[in-house]
Amino acid sequence: WFSGDDVYMANENERQEYVLNENGIIFVGNAKYIEARGWYYGQFQDPLLNICLTMLDLSLYYRQDPAIDVSRRGDPKYVGRVISSMINGNDNDNGVLLGKWQGSFHSHENPSRWDGSVVILQKWRQDNYKPVQYGQCWVFAGVMCTVLRCLGIPTRLVSNFNSAHDVDRNLSIDKYYDSSGKSLNISKDSTWDYHVWNESWFIRPDLGTSYNGWQVLDATPQEQSKG
Repeated sequence: WFSGDDVYMANENERQEYVLNENGIIFVGNAKYIEARGWYYGQFQDPLLNICLTMLDLSLYYRQDPAIDVSRRGDPKYVGRVISSMINGNDNDNGVLLGKWQGSFHSHENPSRWDGSVVILQKWRQDNYKPVQYGQCWVFAGVMCTVLRCLGIPTRLVSNFNSAHDVDRNLSIDKYYDSSGKSLNISKDSTWDYHVWNESWFIRPDLGTSYNGWQVLDATPQEQSKG
């Protein structure tokens, strides 16, 4: 609400939606059959603020240099990167969720059964910050939205269908064929039915005013980014 803040959002309707709204819809499925899932963010429920602050203190960033980490917590760029790392448990950093996309889920929670962030974050705390099993992209994004809204950063979810995953970063999905036209299974590129990530609203004094506004953040564990 404060015009001098990096996360200032001038439109009151947008503040109501992207900061204060505790309920939302996440779109999943495929391009021909899009399913709308209800999701309870619950960012103001007790004791979520304490859980979110603990999340910052458990991060590898804090462990490496507590003084520098705490001094940068007023920067939404930095906080967004820390939280995107902590939502998944892939870095041995006591992250919130462990991802699983194949095989049986019988011994733990099937990702499709989650319908809100509060129970996940409470379970994470109750289990002494051991990653909750299991999550997939929309679950990572839903929990990330809760945490960032709780910390005062306007955040929304984005769903993309026929979502290209370009492993070699050449901006194309590569397919290879031999001289007879037979497909060769040598490319690691893929196209997913859908993918869900987050966008958060803040200014970018490091890049210039033309980059102010919605910034992409993705908590689903994929390739490493800056380690």
